[in-house]
Amino acid sequence: MHVDHHPLIKDFPELRVQLHSLRQDDQEFARLADEYEVLDKRICRIEEGTELLDDPSLGRLKQARVVLKDDLARRLQRAAVQCCGCGNGCAG
Repeated sequence: MHVDHHPLIKDFPELRVQLHSLRQDDQEFARLADEYEVLDKRICRIEEGTELLDDPSLGRLKQARVVLKDDLARRLQRAAVQCCGCGNGCAG
């Protein structure tokens, strides 16, 4: 069975510069991105059958990956628009 990895650079190619910059300059972002990559690779191993895990546990891992990716995407978007993090699209 073919399993697609979901690396951040593949999912956010238009934010390549911000991804690189945040990985270099923001320790929390770098930690979360590393955690995401490790989790994504583990999910792929499970789906390929090289690592075993029951379906409910796999579902929880996938949900954790979604939560991490959403957080990382918000951080990338803020960096792309130079938002202050106000949540108002930088209306102040």
